[in-house]
Amino acid sequence: MVNDPYKTLGVTKSASKDEIRKAYRKLAKKYHPDICPGDAKAEAKFKEASAAFALLNNDEERARFDRGEIDAAGNPTGAQGFPGQGQGHGFPGGYAPGGFEDISDILSDLFGSHPRGGGRRQNFAFRGDDVRYTLSVDFLEAVNGATKQVRMGDGKQLKITIPAGSKSGDLLRLRGQGNPGTGGGPPGDAIVEIKVKPHKYFKREGNTIHLDLPITLKEAVAGGKISVPTPAGTVSLTLPPNTSSGKVLRLKGKGVPSKKGKTGDLLVRLMIVLPKSVDPSLKKYIAEWEPKEHHNPRKDLGV
Repeated sequence: MVNDPYKTLGVTKSASKDEIRKAYRKLAKKYHPDICPGDAKAEAKFKEASAAFALLNNDEERARFDRGEIDAAGNPTGAQGFPGQGQGHGFPGGYAPGGFEDISDILSDLFGSHPRGGGRRQNFAFRGDDVRYTLSVDFLEAVNGATKQVRMGDGKQLKITIPAGSKSGDLLRLRGQGNPGTGGGPPGDAIVEIKVKPHKYFKREGNTIHLDLPITLKEAVAGGKISVPTPAGTVSLTLPPNTSSGKVLRLKGKGVPSKKGKTGDLLVRLMIVLPKSVDPSLKKYIAEWEPKEHHNPRKDLGV
């Protein structure tokens, strides 16, 4: 009796192809004849896992199995025929494309090389598994670049260079810093995913940074030079006289560096902020102020 291929691989019926591939890879690494030479039980488990993967990795055959048209060995069931009739698809008979070609690819990845003919290799070597980490970095570290000291899962300390212009979701591959190989094989890699913390004032869109900059009423009316924070440090900005709240000024090249060499811009939105407490002199002045011409800032809204 051929076992249920889902149970053989230890996956659910809703498993994705990637999950099925990972499950087979794990079993192949455990039961391959090169790892367990002379172990008939291990070799049988390896063949069973290979047959299960070959079936489930083939979309058409998997669908037929799920509908009950074929059994785990690829033989027709029910009205389709009787087990044992026709050509079965058990290992090493071969399924349609998508089955054993992918098996060969997986074994090649595990062993460094693997003959497609199925012959046994000598002096095999496994490449170690990759390991994944998530690294949280500050907004300015991601924009400007930084070097971080990180403790890996095995306790090893590593220096990681955060490239300028990094963003959440970027992956850094540290060659040879993953799990050790087997049988003299090379170690895997450490794959570090960048997660950028939000900034209190800066907001990023692509390589452009947005900043809401508070200004006083006097600065808005009189204009003049004001200080503006940027990711690279404070710069001086000339504020035009009679500036309305909401006006946006562009500081070219003060945004996020690009891998192509061009740095984005910093867009500064000016926001007039009045003192928290009422200034009696200002209140008196506004009450007595008579503008030379009537101005309705809501005219365009029809009010």
